[in-house]
Amino acid sequence: MIKGITVVSAVASSDTFDKLNSLFLALGFEQGKGWQDNKGRGVALVARLGTLEFVTGRPPAVPPLLVEVTSLDAVHAAVQQWMLGSYRSEEVAALLSSPELTHWNSRLFTVKLAEGLTLGFWQSENPLHNKPVAIEGDLSAVGMRFAIVTARWNAVITDRLLQGSLDGLYRSGAVKGDVEIVRVPGAWEIPSAARTLAESKRFDAIITLGCLLRGETAHYEAIYTEVARGIGQSQQETGVPHAFGVLTCETLEQALDRAGVKAGNKGLEAAIAAIEMVSIGRKLVEQGSKEQRSK
Repeated sequence: MIKGITVVSAVASSDTFDKLNSLFLALGFEQGKGWQDNKGRGVALVARLGTLEFVTGRPPAVPPLLVEVTSLDAVHAAVQQWMLGSYRSEEVAALLSSPELTHWNSRLFTVKLAEGLTLGFWQSENPLHNKPVAIEGDLSAVGMRFAIVTARWNAVITDRLLQGSLDGLYRSGAVKGDVEIVRVPGAWEIPSAARTLAESKRFDAIITLGCLLRGETAHYEAIYTEVARGIGQSQQETGVPHAFGVLTCETLEQALDRAGVKAGNKGLEAAIAAIEMVSIGRKLVEQGSKEQRSK
């Protein structure tokens, strides 16, 4: 099996060698094992991913040595800063190009370090480029049914969480008739209601909302542990996704921040997670059916 790819490139002078080494180290490459004898020296600069590309029919439109990056503008600024320490300003302007769009859906800039030695740095404009293929959920709630279990205890918080959840569902395409709200006395009662709703098989996902604030006794830890265990067990045993929107906070101020004041609304986040999990489940079932048909 192939472990890695190494490109060995000769440079014209010791000065160019040192500059090239310095530049790549400044950009975060890992220093590999080097060598030196009475005829020359070498250094390995290690990157985590490598690609080998062959071209025929026309000359390559890019330098032979290309470095793919995730933030082209930041890398360009780093290269420019590095060059200003070794070259005059007018030389930098002549040797370093600006990032420009290419015909292959990316942006590219080049830097000429010596005669015959030009590097290209590029970034794909496709956000999914080089990412592994994965099944991911869509954020459309059209045709999905949801149950929301919310606690009345700490209603100043849970009502905000409920509004966040409803906002997330309705904005994603769910209709009011497909969303059922169940209010329970407190967080302790959430798992029981969630289990009953899940076992009814009337809903694609259950959203659980509550708020526990730490007091001066161990009551907080005991309640939270059982609530989390009960919700998780209901999800695993019924096969119906349960979104966890039960806050566990030290103070009322922290809870308010997480219910829409400063740190987003955890009720909204729970609703979005529920939608995505329903979508993923449907895709997995569909893929399984296709594989069965193809056998």
